[in-house]
Amino acid sequence: MKKTLLAVVAAAFAAQGLVLAQQARHPDLSGVWSYAIDRAPAALKKEVNGQVTIQKIDQSARHGSASTVKGVQASEPRPTYKPALLAKVKDLADHESRTDPVFYCGKPGIPRIGPPRKIVQLPKETIFLYEDISGDPYRVIPTDGRPHRQYPNPSAYGDSIGKWEGDVFIVDVTGFGDDTWFGEDGYFHTDAMHVIERIWKDGDNLVWQATVEEPNVLAKPWVMPARLLRPSTDSLEESPKCVESDSSKLLNDDHHLQR
Repeated sequence: MKKTLLAVVAAAFAAQGLVLAQQARHPDLSGVWSYAIDRAPAALKKEVNGQVTIQKIDQSARHGSASTVKGVQASEPRPTYKPALLAKVKDLADHESRTDPVFYCGKPGIPRIGPPRKIVQLPKETIFLYEDISGDPYRVIPTDGRPHRQYPNPSAYGDSIGKWEGDVFIVDVTGFGDDTWFGEDGYFHTDAMHVIERIWKDGDNLVWQATVEEPNVLAKPWVMPARLLRPSTDSLEESPKCVESDSSKLLNDDHHLQR
């Protein structure tokens, strides 16, 4: 009996040691990170003596380019849609104030919401916390080797599973609904969308890069430009309730930045 008890205790300590060893092998991504949601480009229009100038403004708070960071994959600024769908994308973008679900308090979804504001890294799961006007979503990402759920409920944030490839945390996401855009400018998708997020440390900073695979609408996978996130001391705050009250006041529907 005593030998059996000792064997159980030894096995428990060995298992705990294995978990700690696995944790030690990977960087700790836990922490609060700078806000870097994808936001539409704005433009400042000036007219002086009949001369019109337009200055584009980046509102995305991405803290500079991450293109030269080690590990960043080659990217393109925009997805490549199948030729037959280009007119639809343009029409959605041209009338964004009427067509974009986010303007009407819809969820931005993945990868449009961008990297998380806070990460909690645990032995068997990693938790992503966000701040967004449509609500403050969270994602619980299993890292224990389980596969995707066989029949997940289609959703804006999909069904996520995580794993490590060296020092890079890989989040594989399927199970999407088809009622979100995966980016600005009318980037619609179907429920066949598959997103792969890559997250890793660059010194004290965090790097996030996503790839969108969508065989129904894209001519090829889209590797998005990477974003560099700095550590933040700002605490997460509950976003105010999103109530749409501007649509009836629109003078035109070309872009919801007029709100």
